[in-house]
Amino acid sequence: MPITEYLERNAVQYKSETALVEINPEQRGIRRGTWKEYSLIEASNRPYYRQEITWGVFNEKANRFANALLDHKIGRGSKVGILMMNCLEWLPVYFGILKTGAVAVPLNFRYAAEEIRYCINLAEIDILVFGPEFIGRIEEIADNIGRDVILIYCGDFACPTFAYDYANLVLSYSSENPGIPLEEEDDAAIYFSSGTTGFPKAILHHHRSLTHSCKTEQAHHGQTHEDVFLCIPPLYHTGAKMHWFGSLISGSKAVLLRGVDPALILHTVSAERCTIVWLLVPWAQDILNALESGRLNLSDYTLSQWRLMHIGAQPVPQSLIRRWLMIFPNQQYDTNYGLSESIGPGAVHLGVENVHKVGAIGKAGYGWQVKIVDDHGNEINGPQKVGELCVKGPGVMVCYYRNPEATAEVLKDGWLYTGDMAIYDEDGFIYLVDRKKDVIISGGENLYPVEIENYLAAMNEIHDVAVIGLPDARLGEICAAVIQVKEGYSLSEEQVNAFCQGMPRYKRPRRIIFADVPRNATGKIEKPKLRERYGATRLVDLQNKA
Repeated sequence: MPITEYLERNAVQYKSETALVEINPEQRGIRRGTWKEYSLIEASNRPYYRQEITWGVFNEKANRFANALLDHKIGRGSKVGILMMNCLEWLPVYFGILKTGAVAVPLNFRYAAEEIRYCINLAEIDILVFGPEFIGRIEEIADNIGRDVILIYCGDFACPTFAYDYANLVLSYSSENPGIPLEEEDDAAIYFSSGTTGFPKAILHHHRSLTHSCKTEQAHHGQTHEDVFLCIPPLYHTGAKMHWFGSLISGSKAVLLRGVDPALILHTVSAERCTIVWLLVPWAQDILNALESGRLNLSDYTLSQWRLMHIGAQPVPQSLIRRWLMIFPNQQYDTNYGLSESIGPGAVHLGVENVHKVGAIGKAGYGWQVKIVDDHGNEINGPQKVGELCVKGPGVMVCYYRNPEATAEVLKDGWLYTGDMAIYDEDGFIYLVDRKKDVIISGGENLYPVEIENYLAAMNEIHDVAVIGLPDARLGEICAAVIQVKEGYSLSEEQVNAFCQGMPRYKRPRRIIFADVPRNATGKIEKPKLRERYGATRLVDLQNKA
């Protein structure tokens, strides 16, 4: 069935119950009068602002937008972009698009103006809905996008002159379901790849993918109507959206939090009685550091209801989870693996019952198949043999939109070739080794940065670490570790080298760089930036020596 039917059902069964809460620690214009100010957040001396909507209102908002789009000839075959920060309007806009039979196209809020224009043209977007944070960027390209795109502004402040006002646009339209017949095989959404390896690709999914993601999420995490999910990552990303699908399928409350400060996160979990929280690695690290240093105290919060913390979107250091479970021994922990091409998390799943396998990404998720293959596409069955991870299931993308060559490279006989290198252990659990494109070949030896990053992450002084390959005249590449030291700590190159004595010599970093580790909005290390920053310098050094 199409995913919109879950929303319709919730609007009937749970009409007056809270569906979405938005928490915003920054005061905003209150043009529409829905914000309420609440008490100061511990350790930050700031008020926070809160608003919420019920399942009934959620569905009515989606219907009004759908009817407005249909009146403007937007429907099956159309593409509608969403460029907004997490807010109460985000999901009603998304579902309003789907109810028309059009394709929803979420855009990364970090895109610069030219990247926005690139994605608009690649996905053939007809309408773009954007928030107040993007007025400047949209104004830059409003007159020369390259397509006749209708711009709709959705926000609390005055509407810019080059756009239509969302609130005024939908006001006069019916809140009844537009009644457009939808099927599982209909196009539903285009998501963009993270762009960590170049320009983003447009990933097309059917309704079937979205519906299966709901079922997978509930099968893995057992969401009930009583659960409360805290959603911090951006909704444009498949990970955040598909974890929220557990709330959709169970008709339970979700909290959209604008901010990643540890005090704000713990305060929100406590005040909203959150039971499930999905964190990215940097946020979990920040919470642990704040608690271990004494800047925050667990006794200041009500956290006994918090039953599950799960992490995904990037490799997770084993040491991080061990630290977490020491502080939160009564919590369940889980990790899910997936890609935007496999509709986000769940293609591979650890399972809360397998905490003894921390470090693994798990086994095939609900409704999924997995295999590891060698360079010739032959399946690898034995343990500890490195190959490329492939997944197959109802959530695999239709294609890279308007890119048949790239599609053919990764889709073969229904299998999605992920580009991630992995191994089985003796129990059949899968461990990520690294991205295929990130493998460092040094003196003929394959080095897997994730393995070295996990080793270094066990150093108490290290907040974050990224391992990259840098050009070398003799070895081809050398292993370099970019290390971000914890606040209040100091660390020397000699100390790092001494710690690395426990690794085989060929795996030890040959260059130590102390600097911040850049991560994108979904928590992935931006290694192209690091290679550009330090690789270029290294090449100049080599040329000067020649």
